Amino acid sequence: MNSRLRHWREAATVLLAAGGSCRRPGGAFDYELLLLRRSPRSSFLPSAHVFPGGVVDAADFSPDWLRLLPDRPRCGLSPVRAGGPRAPLFADERPELSSALPGDVAFRICAIRETFEEAGVLLLVPDGHPAGEPAAAGPVRLLPAERLPPASELAEWRQKVQRQPGSFLQLCRQLRCVPNIWALHEWSNWLTPAGRGGRRYDTAFYLCCLGQGPPQASHDEVELTACQWSTPSEALELFKSKDIWIAPPQFYELRRLCNFSSLHDLHRFGFERASEGCERWLPVLLVAPDGHMQLLPGDELYPEDPDVTGERKPNLATHKRIEDLMKGANNLHRIVTRDLHNVTVHVNIQPKYKHINPLTMDSKVGNNEDCNSKL
Repeated sequence: MNSRLRHWREAATVLLAAGGSCRRPGGAFDYELLLLRRSPRSSFLPSAHVFPGGVVDAADFSPDWLRLLPDRPRCGLSPVRAGGPRAPLFADERPELSSALPGDVAFRICAIRETFEEAGVLLLVPDGHPAGEPAAAGPVRLLPAERLPPASELAEWRQKVQRQPGSFLQLCRQLRCVPNIWALHEWSNWLTPAGRGGRRYDTAFYLCCLGQGPPQASHDEVELTACQWSTPSEALELFKSKDIWIAPPQFYELRRLCNFSSLHDLHRFGFERASEGCERWLPVLLVAPDGHMQLLPGDELYPEDPDVTGERKPNLATHKRIEDLMKGANNLHRIVTRDLHNVTVHVNIQPKYKHINPLTMDSKVGNNEDCNSKL
């Protein structure tokens, strides 16, 4: 959407967690996450399991949303603390759109719209609902069934929004609802590495916690071929057993979610931390003879001047093996891939923006059960 960012497309995704009512026998988590499998014909991450989301559309920035959303700064979203640089995804001006809609509002609308298109889940609240109150009180709930049109009509709306993203605004008007932007908490910002070929994306990751059992979800049968609800440990187990494949950013975030066995703890952390904002991460690829690493900011091998655009030689190469690169390293922030399903995260630096590091192989989840014990 931003004309100055010609090297990548902007997108938004949501880590949608649901549950919290009971814990499975022998399980560490009382919530599940929505994962969608991309089509094997997709040009980007074919057959990968991803969180719902997609590319931002001009309709997500439409000033017409201001007639539905609260007439308050940032549409009632909590302000992001000053003192640190905002990720360019949120900070860049967009004069080409002639929109007064803040970027971090538009990206939330994008994530909510895409969740409806891809999975049929509507993250809406009634028009006039006090902005921010649902999220402040705890995990939110979806609209009751009586507020929604019949399933056949909703399916028609879903197809219409897939063809014309601007139709999502029409749907909200008809339902007298607004996208629940206050339930989405800024979580992270990942930039596709340069030098891998194909499209690159600058993606805002949001967290949304639903205080109810996982809603029924269905894939769109076009871009996606399956959907499932899984706990973080179940998803990682399926990845290791080669039943599913997860891209490095999603793998990293699943490891980070392993810190929270309780949905309410996850929501509280996400809600309280979101006002700090987040840092954009550009992974830098380091190719070794027996695999590769994605170096992240703060790692001692991370370049001082990484090639963000990919116009220079973006990747690093070494004759050293991964084991040798790990020996004696002091500052670690890297995703190590030895083969497609043998991936580990190594991090010992202090996280910024009051965030939390992912659990590594020898770390413990909140109730002292190793997230990797089932793997």
